[in-house]
Amino acid sequence: MSISNEALQKLVQEIETQAIQAQQQISTVKSQIALKQREIRMLQLTSSEVSTLPADTPVYEGVGKMFVFSPTAEVDKRLTTETTELKSDVENLGKKLQYLETTYKNSREHIDQIFKSGGRS
Repeated sequence: MSISNEALQKLVQEIETQAIQAQQQISTVKSQIALKQREIRMLQLTSSEVSTLPADTPVYEGVGKMFVFSPTAEVDKRLTTETTELKSDVENLGKKLQYLETTYKNSREHIDQIFKSGGRS
């Protein structure tokens, strides 16, 4: 049983579109991961600097165009919470990246399989 040329062409085009979308999403996810890892690094550096300060040192956080006093322990707690959330986000993005890479790989394999079989089912 053979698939008609139009159906085969449409099938290849759909798979190719899926592969292109997966590839675009892969690059987006990779840039999101890099951005979040950079933010994690900045938060870790800030946290290490804050932890070296004496307990009675006044710490101010930027809020819009002003600075607000915050206790050192509160600032460190916020930095730790944000770091944990970002690590969770990076982990989830890693899973998404793995899924997208698998989708892309499978799409490419399907296209290769269709061309090797010459449209025969």
